[in-house]
Amino acid sequence: QLQLVESGGGLVQPGGSLRLSCAASEFTLDGYAIGWFRQAPGKEREGVSCISSGGVSTNYANSVKGRFTISRDNAKNTVYLQMTNLKPEDTAVYYCAAKRFFCTAAPSLFATWGQGTQVTVSS
Repeated sequence: QLQLVESGGGLVQPGGSLRLSCAASEFTLDGYAIGWFRQAPGKEREGVSCISSGGVSTNYANSVKGRFTISRDNAKNTVYLQMTNLKPEDTAVYYCAAKRFFCTAAPSLFATWGQGTQVTVSS
């Protein structure tokens, strides 16, 4: 069974940094685009960033551009989301998800999801 596991969340002060990891078990991430999504209490799930299967194409939500960087290490079967200059509005549960080859903005097209990791930005 395809599984994704997120890690790296936690409590950080405004302006701080975190690096989230998305690791796959039972399958290789090679050939899959990986998206990061987040959901804050009372809000809809929103796309944060995505990286194509080859790593050539990346995209970011306007709210995180210049602060977040997505990358992948296929040898480690892991995708990362480096988050810097974190703001209280970044507080949410962050999920990674996989779909074949290319990114899309629609969460419904991602077939495999992790369980999520909590990120809290607060002083």
